Amino acid sequence: MAHEPISPSKPEAADDAALIQELVGALVESYHSDGRTQHLDATFLPSRARTVEIIETLRRLIFPGFFDDQRVTTANVTYHVGELLSHVHSLLYDQVRQALRYKLNRESGDGRGGDACENCDAEAASITATFLRGLPELRAELADDVQAAFDGDPAASHPDETIFCYPGVDAIFIHRVAHRLYQLEVPMLPRIMSEYAHNETGIDIHPGATIGRSFFIDHGTGVVIGETVEIGDRVKIYQGVTLGALSTKGGQVWRGRKRHPTIEDEVTIYGGAIILGGSTTIGRGATIGGSVFITSSIPAEHTVSGAGSEFKVTPPKRRKQA
Repeated sequence: MAHEPISPSKPEAADDAALIQELVGALVESYHSDGRTQHLDATFLPSRARTVEIIETLRRLIFPGFFDDQRVTTANVTYHVGELLSHVHSLLYDQVRQALRYKLNRESGDGRGGDACENCDAEAASITATFLRGLPELRAELADDVQAAFDGDPAASHPDETIFCYPGVDAIFIHRVAHRLYQLEVPMLPRIMSEYAHNETGIDIHPGATIGRSFFIDHGTGVVIGETVEIGDRVKIYQGVTLGALSTKGGQVWRGRKRHPTIEDEVTIYGGAIILGGSTTIGRGATIGGSVFITSSIPAEHTVSGAGSEFKVTPPKRRKQA
């Protein structure tokens, strides 16, 4: 005869209450004893959820019709854009305002420096207006990136496919938004945006990195591009590429210095290549083979091949005289 399984008995409610009370006390005590990971009494903090909402609203403005729940037509596009702009203006102004005050609170000794900021609202309004005025130019830059993705990948059937499906296009879209806010010296929000892109695509681009026109990351997983990287126009990189800094003992001492490489125009960098150092320049038109480890400059038009730090540098072939 089959027996019903015996369920463990539920603890008495009094036991639950005692456990909760004990844990509340322990957690609150830890908040007071270590202030590094709490923001009690913080009046102003940026919102990660609202920052992501800014990105997704801008995506609909930059790529109209691709990511909307309803059809966008030539008849309704003006109204549609007006609604989206009004919404993103409100979101961005509020988050920039929060971020500016948060920074002042963080820097003040009593954590209240931003509470009475007289200029923060006006500064937030100015930053928001400046950013939004740049949207037409941002759209033009991203159109070039989409074209570069389509031109650079024979597997792409149409530019639409790169907008919908390619993590590299997604990552450069978010980066170009974050970089503009970084240039406007908005605290925290650019990093939240870049880490959103990192989580979504596996591509880690610091918002401080400067990236030229027609940029294409193929596949993308594991790409790392550091804060002071400078990338020219028409550059193509593959999965697993690191454009990073040499490890040093100084840590924060190096803040604000050029720590990452410069990649000139029309360079191709294949998968797994690691290029490090602020004095390292990859010259125009160079080709960097996969899995190489580079800490010194490569001349223009040269090809690097091999593995690890054991690689060879080949100059361009000379054209025969007619």
